[in-house]
Amino acid sequence: MSIVRLVAREILDSRGNPTVEVDLYTERGVFRAAVPTQFGANAILGVSLAICKAGAAEKEVPLYRHIADLAGNTELVLPVPAFNVINGGSHAGNKLAMQEFMVLPVGAESFKEALRIGAELYHTLKGVIQEKYGQDAINVGDQGGFAPNILENSEALDLLQTAIEKAGFTDKVVVGMDVAASEFYRDGKYDLDYKSPADPQRLISGRELADIYQGFVNKYPVVSIEDPFDQDDWEAWSRLTAQVDIQVVGDDLTVTNPRRIQRAAEERVCNCLLLKVNQIGSVTEAIESCKLAQANGWGVMIKTGAPCRSERLAKLRTINRLLYDCGPSWLNIGKLLLRSVGGFGYHKQLFLLTPEELDLSGLTPFYTSVLQAWHIFKFSCATSEMPGMWVFEEPLFF
Repeated sequence: MSIVRLVAREILDSRGNPTVEVDLYTERGVFRAAVPTQFGANAILGVSLAICKAGAAEKEVPLYRHIADLAGNTELVLPVPAFNVINGGSHAGNKLAMQEFMVLPVGAESFKEALRIGAELYHTLKGVIQEKYGQDAINVGDQGGFAPNILENSEALDLLQTAIEKAGFTDKVVVGMDVAASEFYRDGKYDLDYKSPADPQRLISGRELADIYQGFVNKYPVVSIEDPFDQDDWEAWSRLTAQVDIQVVGDDLTVTNPRRIQRAAEERVCNCLLLKVNQIGSVTEAIESCKLAQANGWGVMIKTGAPCRSERLAKLRTINRLLYDCGPSWLNIGKLLLRSVGGFGYHKQLFLLTPEELDLSGLTPFYTSVLQAWHIFKFSCATSEMPGMWVFEEPLFF
């Protein structure tokens, strides 16, 4: 493949901020990529993504197949979507300190059903918020989630639980959070009302914040917490990961950087990587970071925002199209796993099971070995066309 010309221009991103768009010209056509602005790697990444698209065209395969080849993956699975339906922190103008409250339809039996559940829950939640707080409370934040002007983070979880019950999805949906605690870290402590004028009296320690998380896990179907502490508060991370039997996700902590991922793995400070290509700067480096996380027994997670707004829905539509592209070639083990645990909700989480408790009949030898390598298997698994949210050794890259 010969590159004929490379053209870069400034455009506006989904938030109206300037960013870089790259056009790569080859003999096969023009390939375009654009990336967010908040990272210095945006210019390099734009070129990397455009080259990746051109490489797929040169091989005459879909983009996801090309990236899977680069990663050495031969069998593909799809992720369970994580819908960010309540926004706080820097993503919203309300008083919530914690940034994202997500619903995860892990009990869906297909990606189509997972999308339907996410959309129905989103609209049900809108009604719940409107009924409790009024019309003004259903404005949305940067990620498309609702941003009611509430202060208590437990109140956001109450809203989610009410919506899940009202929509009839208690056996199919669990909850995830992105706390983004670095946003409210002040001089070694945490301020859960950081959007108000500073008051040293309300600062709490990392241990006190960990107790709050433990309370959330005990009371609500919370199975995943991202960035629960400041990115450099390694001791607090390590304590929490040892304390709770849930997924603890590193984003600000790891920034998709192999050096920080390796240190985090060695110190056991989390057990899942939030994969962001725009943090590391190239497709190749993102793949390397993902494989390093998986080699250490971690899960890998991606996020797409709320089930609304075109920049969010475009990602979900892309995943949905892959099912029609590949048809029955997608791994179909969700129901087998559901059968193994007698129906899957948050009442019995898969990471508490031993390999012997799983019914592996009907699986290919490859996936049998993956599931038996239990250190790779973290929480989640759920659908017939798209098992596993973050968990399998051979994920789909896109």
